[in-house]
Amino acid sequence: MSHEDSQQTPGREPARRRFDPVEAYYRRTERIREEIARNRRGEYTVPTWVLALALAAVIALWILVLFVL
Repeated sequence: MSHEDSQQTPGREPARRRFDPVEAYYRRTERIREEIARNRRGEYTVPTWVLALALAAVIALWILVLFVL
């Protein structure tokens, strides 16, 4: 075990593992699988920018109806 491995903080990976493309691929696919599982259980959330866009559309529609038509 190298000095770098023994001095790492809990939850942090050594620098050489963070940049390993194979490990990065496995971490990414695992995150995607976990996200799909959460979404199937109904734990998904709508991004804030989508909610803001919907609110802006509703307000614009009301302004159009009240002042233009």
